[in-house]
Amino acid sequence: MKIAIEGCAHGELEKIYDTIALIEKEQNYKVDLLLCCGDFQATRNEDDLHCMAIPKKFYDMCTFYKYYSGEKVAPILTIFIGGNHEASNYLQELPYGGWVAPNIYYLGYAGCVNVNGIRIAGLSGIYKGFDFFKGHFEFSPYSEDTKRSVYHIRQLEVYRLKQLSGQIDICMSHDWPRGVHKYGNEQQLLKFKPFFRDDIENNKLGSPPSHDLLMHIKPKYWFSAHLHCQFSAVVHHDDSDTDTKFLALDKCLPKRRFLQILDVDSDDGDVKLSYDLEWLTVLYATNDLLSYKNLSNYMPADSSTPTDAQKAFILEKFQNNLVVPTDFCRTVEPYNPESRKDHPSQQKAQRNPQTTTLCNLLGIDDPVSLAMHINGHELNDSTYNDSAMNNDSLMSSDSSFNTSSEVTPLKRKSLLDTLPPPNCSTPSYNPDQVDIDDDIDSSPLADQLVAVESPIRDTSGTDGMDSMLQNSTLSSSMENNDVECCADSIVPLKKKFKRRNASIYEAE
Repeated sequence: MKIAIEGCAHGELEKIYDTIALIEKEQNYKVDLLLCCGDFQATRNEDDLHCMAIPKKFYDMCTFYKYYSGEKVAPILTIFIGGNHEASNYLQELPYGGWVAPNIYYLGYAGCVNVNGIRIAGLSGIYKGFDFFKGHFEFSPYSEDTKRSVYHIRQLEVYRLKQLSGQIDICMSHDWPRGVHKYGNEQQLLKFKPFFRDDIENNKLGSPPSHDLLMHIKPKYWFSAHLHCQFSAVVHHDDSDTDTKFLALDKCLPKRRFLQILDVDSDDGDVKLSYDLEWLTVLYATNDLLSYKNLSNYMPADSSTPTDAQKAFILEKFQNNLVVPTDFCRTVEPYNPESRKDHPSQQKAQRNPQTTTLCNLLGIDDPVSLAMHINGHELNDSTYNDSAMNNDSLMSSDSSFNTSSEVTPLKRKSLLDTLPPPNCSTPSYNPDQVDIDDDIDSSPLADQLVAVESPIRDTSGTDGMDSMLQNSTLSSSMENNDVECCADSIVPLKKKFKRRNASIYEAE
């Protein structure tokens, strides 16, 4: 399978697809899959621009809206993760992944899917130590603080990815795993990015959780973006025969190394996107660890991969069919260049039918719904009349999963059923305010990959490289542990572990 890897997309889908089409014509082969490593900028309309953490001078609709509206259809199955320049209100509608447009799939806060036998995992956002242990408390309309904290990764997603067993073929993160520069040509990197020197010398370049994840799951390939340069490395794992090939890519600009073509062994047949059964089981098993509070929320110190019995239980709920349903639907009116809004602004958060269907089927909770409920906000469903809803002609028609059939709910109780009446508002805090943009050219490519330079015209864009904070040690405690967890004929999936200083709480 020919897989195209893109660095920071910055909303330039037309240019990316045109570049791939040019490569296909020149090289006489077909690209089957496109992976984007963040800063995708899935802005549907002018309101979404106001949910992005960028200066107003960089507000630009770019071209994603054409694929959202149906004016154009993505010619290649596209899978992406989130970065730090996103229409966060839209991505929050799909915390566990989903179609943002026909043939364009978001992996969620974190996720793992299967494409013709290739197992692809991803972690959205960037690392900030002061938000890492918090819950998903943000929802639109955002403050200037939450507009940034919403794209900071959380410990929960890293913990969930660490539960995966077996071979991961590809993993994506927006920022680099910390210390990965040691496995490549560090001097060449400093030649093109001299201002990285202080972070490198102080071991602050990159994300500590992503480094831990890299060393834990040991994927064959790891792709990143964020720092606007191309950099390759090979990470050797002492306790394994597997090496991880790492590649970071640039942003979509002329004469920049933003795109790579990779040839990976895969199953034959039409390209088909499927859920990963083990990942679905992990989501179900860890639902009681989900936090919606602006407070530290620590994961258990131990971990265990799902059992065969647990996976069989989840597979039964999906009627033995893990093909991702083609259930994209629009939830807001797309941008119309001929009819612009007079006063665009952030809109109230709403639920996406894709998330509602998946949560009901799997028996898990929607983080945005929980956060809004506890803060006294009415839950909002889209009132937009989407004529494209359930229009399989816009999607690859491989899925036979029946999303319209009645689903028997799991006995696992939703957190919404256990929450007290809302009586508080979202606290505020002081995250970072500064993003740094750079436009320095990149370093040469690794021998095993093919370099592709853009033939497209210049364009303006912005991105950020947030400073990295110290790593924190995982400890074992938990909140939201009052959720009933039971299932027919199998051992409950709820985690059991010792709480730190348990004797203090014995009276409770």
